[in-house]
Amino acid sequence: MSQRLIAACIAGPLVLILGGIALAVPLPYASYSPGPTFDILGKDGDNAEVIQVDGHEAYYDDGQIRFTTVIASSYGQKLSLGDALTRWLDPDRAVVPYDVVHPADRSAEDEKTEGAIQMTTSQDVAKAVALKELGIEAPSAVQVAYVDEKGPAHDKLLARDVFKEVDGEPVVDADQVVKAVRKHKDRSNVEFKILRGQKEMYVRVKPVIEDGTPRVGVSLGLGYEFPFDIQLRVDPSVGGPSAGLMFSLAIYDTLTPGSLTGGANVAGTGELLPDGTVGPIGGIQQKIAGAEEAGAELFFVPAANCSDVGDLDPDLRLVKATTMHAARVALEKWVEDRDAELPAC
Repeated sequence: MSQRLIAACIAGPLVLILGGIALAVPLPYASYSPGPTFDILGKDGDNAEVIQVDGHEAYYDDGQIRFTTVIASSYGQKLSLGDALTRWLDPDRAVVPYDVVHPADRSAEDEKTEGAIQMTTSQDVAKAVALKELGIEAPSAVQVAYVDEKGPAHDKLLARDVFKEVDGEPVVDADQVVKAVRKHKDRSNVEFKILRGQKEMYVRVKPVIEDGTPRVGVSLGLGYEFPFDIQLRVDPSVGGPSAGLMFSLAIYDTLTPGSLTGGANVAGTGELLPDGTVGPIGGIQQKIAGAEEAGAELFFVPAANCSDVGDLDPDLRLVKATTMHAARVALEKWVEDRDAELPAC
């Protein structure tokens, strides 16, 4: 046997082994994949309407308004070269730097908490914007955005409790609530007057001391004093702010007679700001792919995401969304005439 043949016999398996190792070595990348879509005008797993209204007429008509999601690779899971190549070749998936999906300064618990806070806030902003579109005002307020299950406020304060007073003083901003709690270094009870739904009540919470600072275990956020109750029965495992636009359109549809969609299946995405502006989101291409899979005919794209969809040719109509009002008007025009000229990227 020649020396070259011997070398080839030795080197061949080594190359295969090293190649296999290279394909399996974790790289600093994560991925986005199309996630499920949820029909806000539909019913949940308990066969109850997703949008629940108490104190105002509700209209449950035909049509679907879907918010879309993406599935990110799990916290701590970095893609191997093989996984990255496979997903990069899939047009419906995206390979992105790991720190973009899971920032280094956040733990898995931090991500879960932040997602829950963002979902609560997005729903309440969506309600307020929909009501404003109907000419109904909902004054802004400071509310509970999240309650730590291990904190002293657990089972005493609930998400969406609006703070009216703290220790007898009317609440004007979140900073006031924080400062009031921090005065209780002796761990005496903090007294809150809250608005829960349409009912005012008093709640007393004994703080714990963490790093020398009294805490009651809640996160504060933007809330509203709504004139009647609107609840969204959304899967609690879904977090983030990007469903705001679709929530608002669906709430508007539910509070007005007739079908805003004309009985059609529409989808979209976009963080909704308190002034009704639609903000950008991540994973737009994956969300469009998910909407296509769900049979949507029209998809709302935040204006700032237009540059991300220029190369796409989906089997649904992409409509640029700048505000909730503009999206509503565009949807009504589309229902009247499917070929109508609409805002486009």
